Amino acid sequence: MKKRTVSRLALSLLSLALLGSAHAAPTATAGTLKVGMEISYPPFESYDGDKVVGFDPEVSAALAQRMGDLKVEFVDTRFPNLILGLNANRFDSIISGMYITEERTKQAEAIPYAQVGASIMVRGDSTAKPQQPEDLCGMKVGLQQGTNWINQLKKVSAETCVKSGKGEIAISEFPTTAEASQALMSGNIQAHLEISAASQMIVDKARGRIVITSPKALYPQTLGIYVKKGNPELLEQLRSAVQAWKQSDDYQQLLKKYNIEPA
Repeated sequence: MKKRTVSRLALSLLSLALLGSAHAAPTATAGTLKVGMEISYPPFESYDGDKVVGFDPEVSAALAQRMGDLKVEFVDTRFPNLILGLNANRFDSIISGMYITEERTKQAEAIPYAQVGASIMVRGDSTAKPQQPEDLCGMKVGLQQGTNWINQLKKVSAETCVKSGKGEIAISEFPTTAEASQALMSGNIQAHLEISAASQMIVDKARGRIVITSPKALYPQTLGIYVKKGNPELLEQLRSAVQAWKQSDDYQQLLKKYNIEPA
């Protein structure tokens, strides 16, 4: 009798363990959601001492909590290498202010979570006050490497600027937005195109030395959380967590805090 009782107890415990594991998030490391991001892009993600802060870390924490109170681990990766890192299993997902584009969705699955647009910035003493991309004809413009606006500006340059004889848009790519901002301050470029939320932070810190000249957000884009193709369980759990989060007051409050629009 004792052996049967012990056996039944063991089977019950095994069943409970299997049931729990079936509902656990299928992440590379059990109990942890590893998130790839470039941690040099405030207000989306940056370091405050040893702590990672910003919009995307708060998004990551909110989703991890809804996926079974997972621990969050951030993997600092240069923006152009994020999808490569995801597909090499260095992390479970990308949450790093990354737009959803056709090219990227060929390489990974995307879940919309917010929407942003771009702003044009110039030095405070600049006589040029470009309000839209067409106003950048003949100017030196800086952007962070890998951003979606590079091809869009090249199209404006070829189809509008050059054809109208106004001169091409000379595009310079920088590893980080901070380096592009510094190039603007030093006069190496005449304008800097950046996500509106980040642009506002740059302008606030510059105290009049840099200003935003575009009256409304340009090229509105949807931000996506990326998951490796072939991982449907994690994709579905993250998608469910995003949907639940979007219906909460926390979602609206976080968007307002960082001057970001809902997806």
